[in-house]
Amino acid sequence: MKQKVKNQTAQEADWLIGEGLLVPTVKGVALRSMKAPGTAYHDPVLGKDPQPGHVKDKYMGVEDNAGVHINSGIPNHAFYLAAVEIGGYAWEKAGKIWYIALRDRLNAKADFKKAANITIKIAGELYGNDSSEQKAVQNAWQKVGVN
Repeated sequence: MKQKVKNQTAQEADWLIGEGLLVPTVKGVALRSMKAPGTAYHDPVLGKDPQPGHVKDKYMGVEDNAGVHINSGIPNHAFYLAAVEIGGYAWEKAGKIWYIALRDRLNAKADFKKAANITIKIAGELYGNDSSEQKAVQNAWQKVGVN
């Protein structure tokens, strides 16, 4: 939403979620970073942003319902990578792909592999198999260790 309001392209955006929500005494810039998961904050009281940006660093514990929020850094980072590679406004192509996936094709039991396969398939349906958009989505998931 912030990118749309500021009329920012994927390349121009900072990709921070919850920027300005931390109190001034907290050492951090936002709640999350889609561009660089795990870097949004590092505070003596709050701790370090635990979000991984790659499957190799996936949280495997029991807290946070087995890491449902912590591990969201992985697909968030994949979206960021796809949007930047596709270029232009994130909501136009990458956003459309993810929106269709989340609205129509994925369910609560979907894992990262299924999300990757579905978004890659949708990119092909919308923009053509082997299109630059489909390749960008596939590259993004590969860069985060999925597929």
